[in-house]
Amino acid sequence: MSLPPLVEPADSLSADEVRRYSRHLIIPDVGMSGQKRLKNARVLCVGAGGLGSPALMYLAAAGVGTLGIVEFDVVDESNLQRQIIHGQSDVGRSKAESARDSVKEINPYVDVILHEERLDSSNVMPLFAQYDLIVDGTDNFATRYLVNDACVLLGKPYVWGSIYRFDGQASVFWAEHGPCYRCLYPEPPPPGMVPSCAEGGVLGVLCASIGSIQVTEAIKLITGIGDPLLGRLKVYDALEMDYREVRIRKDPNCAICGPNATVTELIDYDAFCGVISDAAAEAARNSTISVHELKEMLDARERGERDFVLIDVREPIEWEIATIDGAEFIPKGEFLDGSALEKLPQDKPIVLHCKVGGRSAEVLAVLHGAGFSDAVHVGGGINAWSLQVDPETPYY
Repeated sequence: MSLPPLVEPADSLSADEVRRYSRHLIIPDVGMSGQKRLKNARVLCVGAGGLGSPALMYLAAAGVGTLGIVEFDVVDESNLQRQIIHGQSDVGRSKAESARDSVKEINPYVDVILHEERLDSSNVMPLFAQYDLIVDGTDNFATRYLVNDACVLLGKPYVWGSIYRFDGQASVFWAEHGPCYRCLYPEPPPPGMVPSCAEGGVLGVLCASIGSIQVTEAIKLITGIGDPLLGRLKVYDALEMDYREVRIRKDPNCAICGPNATVTELIDYDAFCGVISDAAAEAARNSTISVHELKEMLDARERGERDFVLIDVREPIEWEIATIDGAEFIPKGEFLDGSALEKLPQDKPIVLHCKVGGRSAEVLAVLHGAGFSDAVHVGGGINAWSLQVDPETPYY
């Protein structure tokens, strides 16, 4: 379904801009009119990470006149495998500032506006209202639903992308002309059910594959050319080098864009999606220890003054990357299916840890439910151990 151009054209292009964009200008479907629309467009990119990196770079190269960047994080060395807008010298810098500098180096004619804040229900509406189009590069469900709901309430289109390991997805959501994200995913998955990229990993170059699709769709919407991915979900399997397409229909019972919508304003998205389950939160409430407390416990065990079992509940590939000396390995899945329970000692306290604390809290709830009431878990996980106790332990 073709749509009218999203943006009116700018008055003119300078001689320098004509030279820069000449390969666009000689494409009949783009031409001077399309390039002037790109110049006049205001696009907000939510995130300057894996998807935001190629998206921002190609939006800048394409000549989008104003680029907003929502990003509050700093560049970490683990980002550089896929977040190509940042370099080694940017480690420790604001991601937003690093991205701005890269964008200005690619195209000095682009106006870059930084929004160095965490996107939430209190700031999203006035922020999105300043832009014509949103490009969603987020990696968590709470922010995805926030972006969707704000766009629906404001009548804004947005281009969505998602990546995990070797798989990617992309689509366009615009409730005025088709389905929204809630039409595709009415409810978020249960907490802990879908690992994040930080937990499961992602092939670095996959970001470019999906990010470039997002930019292509943004250009099509701005200029009014082609058939956008509205009502279509593009699914990419990098291992098989296979693209397939799934049709998405507007859900008449959608909670926010249906005729009988029940969501008429922004909600608490962390509560809606659940960072961890209620059971895990309750289990961890009075059963969480710090990495410094764990260090004291391990030292006491080494001296023979106390005894306990430290269990790492991460995945096997993570166990190969980094371990805490003295830990035993039983992955989370074995606790969820019950097979791990028979391996546990009945006469020793149990201490659990994972990467950052979320998965160990879920396992803690299982153990408390099975009668291991004195079990505890380590807040912050092995990454906190690396940062606060033992820098020799790899941080990933």
